[in-house]
Amino acid sequence: MRRQIDRKIFQLNRLFQVGGFFVCLALATTSYPAYGAVGSPDLLSAQREAEARAAIAQAERAELLARLPPSSIKPLQGNIDTRQFGAAALVKAFDLARDLAEEVCAALPADRKTAIHEPATTQGILAARQVFDAIERLKDDLNKQNRELQQVIEAHTPQGSAAAIGLALLTAVPATLKAGADLSALFKTDVSAQGIAYGDGARSLFATLLSHRCPDKVAALGSGYLGELDGKQYAALLSRVRALAAQRGELAQRTATLDRLADAAKGEEKRTLAAVASGAGALLKTVDAFIDSLKAGETGDRSPLFNAARYLGYAARTEGMLVLDVDLCLEGMTIVKDALFTGQKLRLSGVAFLWYRLHEPDGTLRMADAVRRISRPVEVDLRGDNVSADFFGSGK
Repeated sequence: MRRQIDRKIFQLNRLFQVGGFFVCLALATTSYPAYGAVGSPDLLSAQREAEARAAIAQAERAELLARLPPSSIKPLQGNIDTRQFGAAALVKAFDLARDLAEEVCAALPADRKTAIHEPATTQGILAARQVFDAIERLKDDLNKQNRELQQVIEAHTPQGSAAAIGLALLTAVPATLKAGADLSALFKTDVSAQGIAYGDGARSLFATLLSHRCPDKVAALGSGYLGELDGKQYAALLSRVRALAAQRGELAQRTATLDRLADAAKGEEKRTLAAVASGAGALLKTVDAFIDSLKAGETGDRSPLFNAARYLGYAARTEGMLVLDVDLCLEGMTIVKDALFTGQKLRLSGVAFLWYRLHEPDGTLRMADAVRRISRPVEVDLRGDNVSADFFGSGK
């Protein structure tokens, strides 16, 4: 088409040049009477006809040039623009995730339940077990200290004396204090997880699709609701804290008794009892700090005891299950193509890269695979034409 327009312009330019020649000839004849009669009708008619043809040629040339872009214009460049159509392309990415979930579900064994691995949840379970162990260990230490303090109290009453028992107690107190300090540091550690950089919610979307496709195989998603409203684990854990507080109360009573015995004693016995009472007082402060750090009267992320109950309950429900570790790259691609004469066209596509590993609880690898999918671009008219009805459906 461009060649036809150029050929037409060339013809008009030639016509315009011929018309101009006749105009010049007419003017020359008019200026020099010797070469023709002045005011001859034939000459005047030819002059008018030449001027009319030149004017018509000039107008047609201008019209054709107006229809063409300037010669300095560059060809349109292809580009990918997702800003104009928002999340429309995520529809195709969603369809890919749904298909991949069905494929992974088919690969999972039917004789075992599977839990989806979530790093933050795994760290939470480990921390919860440490909290549980810390409560039990400190309670056992207090029980032991209470027995030994009782022996010291009985030995240093007027009926007898046993300084060796007091010295043995002094060697046990520093070890208990160090354990308490380590446990306090546990609750100052923040547990966080970094999301993948392929789009927010892709992993959660895939986990939800898995549980929808094969609910008989996938029993735990590793994120979201973990059993905050299940009071059994919290009640069991809280009863252990109460037992620890009871042991702490007994230790406080025996420490007060040692203080009174030390005040009444003299010489070496007085110094021994004072040292034992001082060690018991330091242990009391450690136990108080530990119990306060549990924040048993609060809920949510600020309470280690509440969080420990959540994760211990989740660990109990998923005990013995296979563990599915999944990474997913999921994106929708919007292709906007601008053409000079045909206008703008919108095409949507989806891209997905999935790699997963299935483990036993002890870490033994059962299965692993990596798959990728790219959907064919579909041309979309957002008014509802030129696209299948599935695109505007519910996507189930």
